[in-house]
Amino acid sequence: DYMTPKYAWDNIKQYIPQDKVIWEAFYGDGASGTYLQDLGFNVIHEPLDFFDNDLGDMIMSNPPFSKCIEIMPRLALTDKPFILLMPSSKINTNYFRDNFKDKNIQIIIPRRRIHFIKNNNHTTKCNFDCFYYCYKIGLENDITWLE
Repeated sequence: DYMTPKYAWDNIKQYIPQDKVIWEAFYGDGASGTYLQDLGFNVIHEPLDFFDNDLGDMIMSNPPFSKCIEIMPRLALTDKPFILLMPSSKINTNYFRDNFKDKNIQIIIPRRRIHFIKNNNHTTKCNFDCFYYCYKIGLENDITWLE
């Protein structure tokens, strides 16, 4: 239960398609969807099961890292554009490779480590780096370095 800080979405707002309805598919504490709405995006963010629903034009989320082995095949099956905030090490897992090795994955690399929110707004010091994994977003470069 590590929640996305608002600045994590603000960092990449210029890369998020304006013309898409975003499904923030992993509800968490509910704040992530509100942050995206505050940035001006049309967002569906309700406490619904990701595996039983398919909403919006694209998925944007910080998925539960412990469930990525189940999430990746579902994402590949939907073939829906996405931006996912996940540990940089996920790209080396078999379940990521098995589902996306032949797809055009693009990556946005933050300038600094993202520190997630846990236990009612207590920011934790994260000990790993995360990337924004993008699929069908149409970024200019396959790797984008944030300033």
